[in-house]
Amino acid sequence: MELYGSSRVVEGGELSIGECAASSLIQQFGSPLYVYDESFIREQMRKYRRPFDERRIPYQIAYACKALCTIGMCQIAAEEGLYLDVVSAGELHTALASGMDPQHIYMHGNNKTQAELELAVTCGIGMIVVDNFYEIELLREILETTGRTIDVMLRVAPGVDAHTHDFIATGRQDSKFGFDLASGQVENAVRQISTCPQMIFVGLHAHIGSQIFDVEGFRLAAERLATICVSLGHQFGVTISRLNLGGGLGIRYTSDDTPTPIETLVNSLIDTVQDAFAKQKLALPQLMLEPGRSIVAQAGTTLYRIGSRKEIPGVRTYVAVDGGMTDNPRLALYGAKYEAALANRMNDPVEELVSIAGKCCESGDMLVWDVQLPRANPGDILAITCTGAYNYSMASNYNRIPRLAAVLVHEGKARLLVRRETLDDLIRLDVPLTVS
Repeated sequence: MELYGSSRVVEGGELSIGECAASSLIQQFGSPLYVYDESFIREQMRKYRRPFDERRIPYQIAYACKALCTIGMCQIAAEEGLYLDVVSAGELHTALASGMDPQHIYMHGNNKTQAELELAVTCGIGMIVVDNFYEIELLREILETTGRTIDVMLRVAPGVDAHTHDFIATGRQDSKFGFDLASGQVENAVRQISTCPQMIFVGLHAHIGSQIFDVEGFRLAAERLATICVSLGHQFGVTISRLNLGGGLGIRYTSDDTPTPIETLVNSLIDTVQDAFAKQKLALPQLMLEPGRSIVAQAGTTLYRIGSRKEIPGVRTYVAVDGGMTDNPRLALYGAKYEAALANRMNDPVEELVSIAGKCCESGDMLVWDVQLPRANPGDILAITCTGAYNYSMASNYNRIPRLAAVLVHEGKARLLVRRETLDDLIRLDVPLTVS
């Protein structure tokens, strides 16, 4: 199993994260447990900023809250000079509760409700990324009623296939997100926005997908966006001051993955946009990025206790843990792959090939298929790496299983990011029927 950030195997063959032993974390905070490496998170954020700072390129990096949205995570982003990208009233509320400057927040979403747009406008967020014509009219009414103005970008579907999983490819023409570039929807959207002086049109946004390993898709998107910028300038006299290429940089989940290092990719993105806009004789706009997974995924490790075992001779051995698809639905959703190890016996020799099963009442509740481990015994601690993104975010209470605690570790200290749910939390919103 590959180790990341501050993770180490210490004396006695135990996994340590942020100088905190896995067994000590389980003893203090319970099992299962999300563990986040604070120093790793901060360094990933800094890797995105360095190329821009070194090259003195105007930029804005916004952490994509959907990857992991907690008050503490938003505070880290602010401390590291990042903005926040939110996609719902809940994420916006969390960001505001963290103390983030509202002007450093902007909102995405393909079906923002009137209530969400009203909240975004009245609290004074910095920008709204408009996704469709219905939203333009909703936003127009809200701005006219409140007398406020707001910066807007248009989300564009540039027709780029990022060679990623169908469920996380978002830049194709056939996508629920954004204005179609090929059919003239972008021009029509700018025409409608131009009739509302309270919407300040500042630029274009394109997110081509997730778990992307090279710059080619970004290059195609940048070239198409530069071309449409010329057209918009000729038709409406508008100048694009900001260009947002979204996020989506891939990470290493297993040895099959070969991601581009962050700083290498960012430098390539800068070169790509500079070339695309220079060919069209356009000034370089402020470049914006929205990383999420590449900041928090490898910083997260989930710790479990081993429980039961089922051996099917000649077929498969199942080893079950005290969590499952309720804390990590990604394998069930789209076949995500992970690496795993026994955190309390990292140096023990491998003895068996097993599959890690969750405890939910679903045959599809699996966490890892076919992993080599030492003989796993009840009570052993299993660690699954790269669980920092979209695990806590997509956690559920299926089977009425309480959601996990999450801790932030750094230099031997562990701090709670999220408290563990209790059984009473599970019924807190239930309404008993009145017995007549």
